[in-house]
Amino acid sequence: MDVSVVKCDSYENEAVKVALSEAIDKIGGLDWVESGMKIAIKANLVSFMAPEKAATTHPVLLCELVKMLVDKGAEIVIGDSPGGIYNSVYVNKVYKATGMAETEKYGAKLNRNFNQNEAQNPEGTVLKKFTYTAYLDDADAIINFCKLKTHGMMGMSAAAKNIFGVIPGTLKPEYHFRFPRHDDFARMMVDLDEYFKVKMCICDAVVGMEGNGPTMGTPRKIGAILASESPHKMDLVCAKIIGLEKDDVPTLVAAAERGLIPETVDGLNVYGNIDHFVIKDFKNIPVHTSIEFKKDSTKFFGKMASLVTGSALRSRPKLKAAECVGCGVCRDICPAKAIKIEKNKATIDRKLCIRCFCCQEFCPKGAMKVKRTFIARLLNK
Repeated sequence: MDVSVVKCDSYENEAVKVALSEAIDKIGGLDWVESGMKIAIKANLVSFMAPEKAATTHPVLLCELVKMLVDKGAEIVIGDSPGGIYNSVYVNKVYKATGMAETEKYGAKLNRNFNQNEAQNPEGTVLKKFTYTAYLDDADAIINFCKLKTHGMMGMSAAAKNIFGVIPGTLKPEYHFRFPRHDDFARMMVDLDEYFKVKMCICDAVVGMEGNGPTMGTPRKIGAILASESPHKMDLVCAKIIGLEKDDVPTLVAAAERGLIPETVDGLNVYGNIDHFVIKDFKNIPVHTSIEFKKDSTKFFGKMASLVTGSALRSRPKLKAAECVGCGVCRDICPAKAIKIEKNKATIDRKLCIRCFCCQEFCPKGAMKVKRTFIARLLNK
């Protein structure tokens, strides 16, 4: 079975236990877990956000998974590198806000190894070397436990995007600057997924996030838990559930380039009826990625057409001034140094902006929005 999709209507412990067990069993179960095995769970702990905000992996789901793994004799560490300083003070605050301490009651340990290592990746398509969180080196296996959300730059945040959390927080803007084009950033993400080769992916889609995701959107009940051995196959199903196609999500286009997924979910072996979970009015963020992946973009005129059309259609961050408090978080995190604070309001230099949406993702007030261009809105009509 490529992907399992199981109904789970709430974060009540028993409901989660039953649904999570079924989802995992349908993709082969946990027979691969051996006593004494060290397993790292890479959760989505993007920022200081309470579970009910629907931006992070819910602690009840993590607790139930920890119980299953500990029962098999495994040693569990849960970690992530949120956007910010990758040290004990900062990350411990994130652990507290996201409810991660609860997992330690059932035998898990929260990662407190904040060392960094360098990786050589000759097989990567765009990412040949990178810096990553060293705690993963101690793991015999990695489980990618993501959250289903919209995303300003990538359209959707699920399993493939979650792996970006292996890059230490303060280095993330550098990678955005290295790969400012959405297509190359997506290829970089797939390079990371292929390098780490996680053992299993699980998606918290009990309550997802729509609108101004991945941090300041609106919680939306989806009522599902998904599992797969492949982040890209699971993401293809996730996209279908929230009303997106492969070409709407850059990481899926990049995965398809490498033959890692079929063109549609019809080419997958899925347990569960996907149609029962599809939300037709889910509020997504169009990113118009297909232009950047055009096959003729290596030719001069193809490049020019792609450049002009892409500029006309690609969304961009835009400030809602009434909500801005001039805190400077967006200025400090911007990899292109395109933001200044003037008269207690953020201003964006469009000539410098690389449309990475870091400002939109980490604005603590949600004042940065994803703005579609006039032409894109006109064509949509």
